Amino acid sequence: MTNVFLYYDFNSFFKDASDTFSGNDICFSELNAEHFLIFEKNGEHYNLYVSKYKSKKEVGKKKPIILEMIIQNYDKSIPEHRVAIRRYFE
Repeated sequence: MTNVFLYYDFNSFFKDASDTFSGNDICFSELNAEHFLIFEKNGEHYNLYVSKYKSKKEVGKKKPIILEMIIQNYDKSIPEHRVAIRRYFE
């Protein structure tokens, strides 16, 4: 998973303080000024979301304006999972 995080420029994991992700660790990559891809680390599993915030400073601190789960239990060995994340960066 480290390669995925580095390739798509995700920041380091930090604890969610917004209660949106149940206090789990999250990391995010900026798609534009208001839209972000977020990985939630839930135990040994990673869930991938697309979200909208007013600014990058709100991620993990406030509830998002929009939050949609893209993939539950992301697995980089599954082609559909790789395609799903790639389409946001094209």
